[in-house]
Amino acid sequence: MDTDPDQGKKPHSHPSNPYTSKANPHQQQPTHPPLQQQKRNSPFHPSTSPPKLTLSPKKPSQTIFTPINLILFSLFLILLYLRLRPSKPPAATLPVPPPPTVFKTFTPPTLLPYNGTANMPVYLAVRGRVFDVTPGRNFYGPGGPYQNFAGRDASRGLACGSFDADMLTEDLEGPLDKLEDLGGEEMEALRGWEERFTEKYLVVGKLVPVGHAEAGE
Repeated sequence: MDTDPDQGKKPHSHPSNPYTSKANPHQQQPTHPPLQQQKRNSPFHPSTSPPKLTLSPKKPSQTIFTPINLILFSLFLILLYLRLRPSKPPAATLPVPPPPTVFKTFTPPTLLPYNGTANMPVYLAVRGRVFDVTPGRNFYGPGGPYQNFAGRDASRGLACGSFDADMLTEDLEGPLDKLEDLGGEEMEALRGWEERFTEKYLVVGKLVPVGHAEAGE
């Protein structure tokens, strides 16, 4: 029996060449843009303009030196200065001068009310001169060690260094004490007292007896 020499042999399989193989009509082929279009779309192609860089606007930086803040800060400094500035010293006020003293002529009865009671000034007489000893009220006014001399002729008591009431003239309507019986030492002591009164106190009048020609002045 004649046999086919190719019978029983497996057919040789050749690897399919993608470039020579026929396309399967049922297989979807990948689509690629043309090479010229790919080059044109490439970022490195000279005809392609480089992408534009857009810079976002910068936000204004926040600062404390705004007009309102500067005004408020100025007001704060003004208020701080007004509070901390040294206060002005009070205007120097001149002491109120005492009312002018009118020189008067006193008699023992008219001198008596000036003994510091009832808000009256304190006067006393030494050898015919009347002194205003009101600044020394603590000594010559009510309750003071020399209160017996207030409103009276204190000449004999000062000369003798005695502040007792028996040194005073009892009869206010009678003549003044002329001190004729005092010795030299007593008169020297009296002059010393008179000098002290002249240095410290004002002379506001003179003392005359009742019925004297000047008594009504």
